Amino acid sequence: MTTRNNEVTESDVSRLYERLDQEAEASSYHLNPDEEFTRDLVHGLCVNEKRYGYPACPCRLASGEKKEDLDIICPCDYRDIDLEEYGSCFCGLYVSEDVVKGEKQITSIPERRPKDHERRSNLKQRQHHTLLQEPLKQGFTIWRCRVCGYLCARDKPPERCPICKAEKDRFERFA
Repeated sequence: MTTRNNEVTESDVSRLYERLDQEAEASSYHLNPDEEFTRDLVHGLCVNEKRYGYPACPCRLASGEKKEDLDIICPCDYRDIDLEEYGSCFCGLYVSEDVVKGEKQITSIPERRPKDHERRSNLKQRQHHTLLQEPLKQGFTIWRCRVCGYLCARDKPPERCPICKAEKDRFERFA
């Protein structure tokens, strides 16, 4: 099948879908079990990859400037906190185990991404802070997996370590 350079093929979507599914399951995450819906989102990721050179969230407006869009490159910075609080990420690509089991329904999720001017201001501020200082300044706790050393900055530790699959109780406050 010949396509123009910027067109997305079903083969592109299938390859990315399979890769995301394998990576998600290997890291204790789950893709949305509604395959048609999920493939539509993956198609959007493919379109954005071809358009911008990176897979920006298909449910958010990307600027086309990678530095400005780092927070919405899939998986976005907001995925884990949305999964924890709502059982799904903003676009619905990733869902919690409770959603997969049918024990929780997906609901609408408020946008966590700061507005353009706030994001630009935060981008400038980030250039003046170390990796650990910024999450602490924002009020986040740094959690460390005692098994493998994985670090994450969030209000609570993840249910499972995405690296070694250790349970939540194996995390300790790091900073």
